[in-house]
Amino acid sequence: MDNLRFIRETMERASSFTAVPGWGGVAIGVTAVIAAFIASRIHDEHEWMYVWAWELPLALLIGGWTMKRKADVIQLKLLSAPGRRFTLGLTPPLIAGAILSVAMHREEAYDALPGMWLLLYGSGVVTGGAYSVKVVPVMGLCFMALGVLALLLPITWGNLLMAAGFGGVHIVFGIIIARRHGG
Repeated sequence: MDNLRFIRETMERASSFTAVPGWGGVAIGVTAVIAAFIASRIHDEHEWMYVWAWELPLALLIGGWTMKRKADVIQLKLLSAPGRRFTLGLTPPLIAGAILSVAMHREEAYDALPGMWLLLYGSGVVTGGAYSVKVVPVMGLCFMALGVLALLLPITWGNLLMAAGFGGVHIVFGIIIARRHGG
């Protein structure tokens, strides 16, 4: 029994987290495009930030729900070793982004928000994706590249780059993940 447990635990540690939801990514992308459209019509920086602040819990809800559904379909425990590693890689940059957002809001330093959000989310996807299918870290690198652009280009490009990242990248890679790795 000890040998079987060792073999099972070794295989679990070596496996990748395959419950990343492709169609969930597409849905997140669609809601992000809608948020970007709404935010593009708003000229007050406080209100612009609030539009994106509402998008975050919606995206987390969609992502969590679709990840749970996919895990159930493929009979994978979300809290398996790969699932825990995925979460531990993704979560710290998201928490850092939330804390920095509050600090930047307090200082009214809105110009760097799009770049910071894209970079931190991208870094979380890269690190969490290291325990997933190979396309997930590539997706994270795309977010990071857009984050760099958002920091280098004029702030007027920020919302468009957010739409390209949180909208377009999620949609494109969501379709790729759905087709190659199921749902």
